[in-house]
Amino acid sequence: MAKHGKKYTVAAAKIDSSALYNPREALTLVKETSTSKFDGSVEVHLRMGLDPRQADQQLRDVVVLPNGLGKTVRVLVFAQGEGAAAATAAGADVVADSDEWITKIAGGWTEFDVAISTPDMMGKAGRLGRVLGPRGLMPNPKAGTVVPAQDLPRVIKEAKAGRVEFRLDKTANVHVSIGKVSFEAEKLYENFKALMDAIKKARPSAAKGTFIRHITVAATMGPGINLDVNLAQSMGATE
Repeated sequence: MAKHGKKYTVAAAKIDSSALYNPREALTLVKETSTSKFDGSVEVHLRMGLDPRQADQQLRDVVVLPNGLGKTVRVLVFAQGEGAAAATAAGADVVADSDEWITKIAGGWTEFDVAISTPDMMGKAGRLGRVLGPRGLMPNPKAGTVVPAQDLPRVIKEAKAGRVEFRLDKTANVHVSIGKVSFEAEKLYENFKALMDAIKKARPSAAKGTFIRHITVAATMGPGINLDVNLAQSMGATE
């Protein structure tokens, strides 16, 4: 069992590990139990009642967090011609419009947080799966990151504002950042609510039984806080 430092132990003592907290309490507590010297992220971890081996039980979508992520999001766009011009005008940090960019990324350059592509560039972007795939950076129609040129301004704006992709991993978990510890608790709550709404809407039709089995929130390097799943799931219906 890993040994924790004094700050972590003191923080963990503020949490009742046997309790299931309501979302507002949990997000207030997550701020109080952050142990990092830097402004850590607030992460939501969901244990899903889905089988990741089944194609019809996949969970993948995006959510635009109303209060953003509290960080600068670097956006790369694969586009040419009108698409490249639209991406530049919309504030893309990098417009990969040539084979030189493809070669550079294939060599391991990934100094960006979100990659977007127009459909006509996916032939070239698709060659970068080995580099972009493991980092979750490959443009994908299901995630709304493969769009026609006229949609680039909207998608780039959303990405910079706090557009976050979530997806089921191989262990049937979903991990999503909803902001920074420095955020007001109410802003974290609003972001969490938006995430829960998006996850409920993205529920696969083949999902059976309990959809969300467990939810934990934690700050970077901080202890986990268990949420009352029923309260978390009913947020949209009751407020």
